Amino acid sequence: MDLRHLRYFLAVAEEGHFGRAAERLNIVQPALSMQIRALEEELGGPLFARTSRRVELTEAGKLLQVEAQRTLAQADHARSIVQRSLRGETGCVRVAFAGNAVFSGKLMEDLRAFRHTYPDVELIIREMPPQAQVDAIMSGQIDIGYAPDHNTMHAPTLICEQIGRWDRVVAMSVDHSLVNESNLTAAILAEEPLILYDTHDADERLYRTLSRLSGREPNVAHRSASTLSVLALAAAGLGVALVPEPLAQIAIPGLIYRALNEPELSASLMLLSRANETNGAVRAFLILIRFDGF
Repeated sequence: MDLRHLRYFLAVAEEGHFGRAAERLNIVQPALSMQIRALEEELGGPLFARTSRRVELTEAGKLLQVEAQRTLAQADHARSIVQRSLRGETGCVRVAFAGNAVFSGKLMEDLRAFRHTYPDVELIIREMPPQAQVDAIMSGQIDIGYAPDHNTMHAPTLICEQIGRWDRVVAMSVDHSLVNESNLTAAILAEEPLILYDTHDADERLYRTLSRLSGREPNVAHRSASTLSVLALAAAGLGVALVPEPLAQIAIPGLIYRALNEPELSASLMLLSRANETNGAVRAFLILIRFDGF
């Protein structure tokens, strides 16, 4: 007995006639009669009392009608749930972020768009350093990462896509000697104490590019693990920080931002995900973001 047998049985039960049931099912009547006889043989007794004008359910047939309706309804429900999951309409997407994803507005823009399109999908959001995002994606702890570009984002099963790019600005104290300099370059900053991020070498690419442009090793005075601490150190006059331009909207007492004339020192925002993703909701997130933004 399979779902097809139950559908055939219910069609006959509801029509009370083999001919009309066969027409409704778009099959020939002998084939329908054969399927019903096979079902009766399997169950061990008649399901219909046949007369010259119509067929009526036996007591066993009435019992099967209730169970068949319940079984087919459950099968349709199961099909609907699975299909919605495959389309990404249900489930959960776990997103981690770091760097300028928040201050650029890109993360919130993407989350709003996804929530609007897929309101029944649960979104779990957490802050996480860049390399920790890579490890968490590879181990299945998160699904999507927003992180600045850095050297360790390379693995056969990891997809890294650039979704944002901004110039860098120089964050410095309001009384710094370079406040009035109108054309800051890597050469001018070569001897200045530099404040870098220290989390998983997040600023390693910046360090190497700055070394090449200035022709000397940068004078790294401090390394800090968070955006606010980097800016706080700069505001305190302990060095200068080269940060993505969206961070210039963060107002900290004693801190000022100045433009940097070095296009090669731009900062990138990367979208991290697994190759060959099987989660329907995660695939839907990626498709939506790629379609809307890059």
